[in-house]
Amino acid sequence: MREALCVKDLCKTYVTNKRQNNVLKNVSFTIQQGELVAVMGPSGSGKSTLLYSVSGMDRPTAGEVVLSGTRITDLKEKELAKVRLTSMGFIFQQMHMMKNLSIMDNILLPAYQADKSRSRQEINEFCLALMRKLGISDVAENDITEVSGGQLQRACICRSLINKPEIIFADEPTGALNRSASEDVMQELNKLNQEGTTIMLVTHDMKVAAKCSRVLYIVDGNIRGELAMDGPDSQEKQRERKLNNWLIEMGW
Repeated sequence: MREALCVKDLCKTYVTNKRQNNVLKNVSFTIQQGELVAVMGPSGSGKSTLLYSVSGMDRPTAGEVVLSGTRITDLKEKELAKVRLTSMGFIFQQMHMMKNLSIMDNILLPAYQADKSRSRQEINEFCLALMRKLGISDVAENDITEVSGGQLQRACICRSLINKPEIIFADEPTGALNRSASEDVMQELNKLNQEGTTIMLVTHDMKVAAKCSRVLYIVDGNIRGELAMDGPDSQEKQRERKLNNWLIEMGW
């Protein structure tokens, strides 16, 4: 199995009113191709900053990030923007959909911006196939205000996949959803992962993290531990119990 993502000695420092705030401190880890990795930790521990720094949405102060052999921390802004558009998919708690576009057009937009090798017909057909797969093809022409939160987040998953990315980054992808919609979204992410998609997600939800293959625990900008979960066939309650006991040991 090859490395999808390698993070080495990553640091992120903010300076506010001449005071230095070291949000990430020499963080190192790897994610193998096909893994589904959760990042957990208390509020203010650096979870989202880590996600933004390794995905190129924010520039780290020091350290390196290698995505499928490319050291993205060395790239110029234009090159980095292209990598984000073509090699990464993003899912957020706040879904960042454009209000003047339909659900389908929101999903299509990144592909129209990025892909010159596929015709618009091919892109549209692929988009509809994704929407059918996630059960939202019936709301393709709806405005974003005319669908449920769960449907909207499924549309975000479709958008994250439209350019066939190497890795998906998700920041609290179920944070704004009720429990039923959260379960549905995680079921879809698990299916994608089982089909080979690499996913790194930030979550505070133990039920979400228990469905992942590995959990990283971050405190005060440091990775304090990691837990390999049992296989997908293991009992859900058993996985949650294992994770809960480990989080207690970590000081959750």
